[in-house]
Amino acid sequence: MANKYEMIVVLSPALGEEGVASMTETIKTKLETQATVEVQETLGMKRMAYEIKDQKEGFYLQFNFSSEPDFPKEIERVLKITEGVLRYLIIRTDE
Repeated sequence: MANKYEMIVVLSPALGEEGVASMTETIKTKLETQATVEVQETLGMKRMAYEIKDQKEGFYLQFNFSSEPDFPKEIERVLKITEGVLRYLIIRTDE
């Protein structure tokens, strides 16, 4: 049974506009392999509460998707090793 999730990803501003667009497309493509993307929203550049990897700002993306319960662990593994991803958070929303 598919569950609904919300994922926020913070990308490094050092990627530049083209890098952010490319990374957004890469993440979306990875999600679509095993999930149904319902909403993809670009929240833009925002100031962070504290520095992460010497960055004071980050580029925020939001994805709402449905997938099997084991898929979020796989996408977390991929995001953890992806260069340019400062932080991510995946929460289940259908409870």
